[in-house]
Amino acid sequence: MDLWRLKEIFYRIQNSVNQLLHWILVRFTDLTAGLLAHFLFRRHFHFLLSVLVMFGPVLSLWVSKYSIFGNKNHYLYRLFLHSCWGWTCILCGSFIFLLSYCISNSFIHSVRHLSRFAVAGTLWTLCRRLLSFLVDASGSCFEPLQSPTDVHRNPKKLLDSDTGPLLLLREKQGKAACLKAGLQWQGCEVSDDILILSLCCLILAEEIVVFRPCVALGKPVGTPLRILFLLCVLLMSLWIFLIVCLLAHFPLFPSQLVGGALGYLGWKGLYYKGWCVLKPGWCCVGRTKALISDNTCNTASNET
Repeated sequence: MDLWRLKEIFYRIQNSVNQLLHWILVRFTDLTAGLLAHFLFRRHFHFLLSVLVMFGPVLSLWVSKYSIFGNKNHYLYRLFLHSCWGWTCILCGSFIFLLSYCISNSFIHSVRHLSRFAVAGTLWTLCRRLLSFLVDASGSCFEPLQSPTDVHRNPKKLLDSDTGPLLLLREKQGKAACLKAGLQWQGCEVSDDILILSLCCLILAEEIVVFRPCVALGKPVGTPLRILFLLCVLLMSLWIFLIVCLLAHFPLFPSQLVGGALGYLGWKGLYYKGWCVLKPGWCCVGRTKALISDNTCNTASNET
């Protein structure tokens, strides 16, 4: 067997493997898109997420405190938790941009669809700063007493807590500076992690659900777009998994419940009562379902 014949065999094998992988990718993405586009998922996903946030802390009764996810230094927490909004914008924004471009063939129109992420990011930044201000205003910084003599020296400044007597140190010191100094902070708090994870899950579910209707329109959907869709699905699954881990291993029921409620209200206000329901203009193009009307308008203009 000569070298040319051997290369031809390898080329046919490679071509067959590529076709098989592409077939698996198409079938799997179509199946996943069909499940996400089902009316049960679209109507009840936010309700299921709310139930998870409300009753998730009950899982702490069964999980082991020695679990690898019971450590806040776990690589999943360090890599994804504090940058979940960035991951969501990168993957979901790329998916929406590419999908919109495949339908409308307009770069400007595709960029306008990213306005939803810009508005959501602005709301998240303002909300985080507002919550930080409220936490600093409603809490106080405490220093644990080191010896019994401190109790007699400052009897009027003692407070009872779960960790024993605490001495009020500086009332004007913020939470970040207090924790950085190794002191203890007590006050009303809102779980930023549950808030942003819930908001990202709801935004991802809202954005990627349009993939199935757009494919049904007959537009050619390439491999990069299908891979981006699967990455968005995996990212949403990861956010849900991190929510379960936080609720099970670090249960803070009042603050986590308030964080989940604020995430839901942010999603509800953005897509149903806020930016996405405004009259379409130079930057606002409405909800994600506008991608379908983009194809209709583009088809009508081509026919004329």
